[in-house]
Amino acid sequence: MATSYSDFVGEVQHRIEAGRQAEGVRTTRAVLATLGERVGEGGATDIASPLPMEIDRHLLEVEHGHTYDFDEFVDRVQMRMNYDDLDLDASYGKPSEVDRSEAVYQSKAVVALLSELVPGGELANVENQLPAEFDELFEFAHAETKPWDEESG
Repeated sequence: MATSYSDFVGEVQHRIEAGRQAEGVRTTRAVLATLGERVGEGGATDIASPLPMEIDRHLLEVEHGHTYDFDEFVDRVQMRMNYDDLDLDASYGKPSEVDRSEAVYQSKAVVALLSELVPGGELANVENQLPAEFDELFEFAHAETKPWDEESG
């Protein structure tokens, strides 16, 4: 399933219930850059291949193969989401601060979107590269019902 940059960011924005496009952009960038750092270069390339160029670069333009635990992964995502030097001073506004639980939820939402766009075996290979403590990151990817699919009210 091919997707465009705006469709990808829009879907992230929908899943994290963000009011502004900047939040979807920021979340996409933070989660993919951190995931790209954590996995090997081959895994990052496999995940990146079906994604739009403006998205895949976040996975590819980092130093790959870092080894850190899930808590450090979340810390890095949260730090990237709250970093003030992002080029997001566009007309759609500056994103609000993200706390740790939001960083976890938003990371899982992005990985679930990847699971829908990346061929099954490629994401599974990446999941298998990570220690068991990272299973939480793939929670929504494996869930039958996703939080953003549930009817509200």
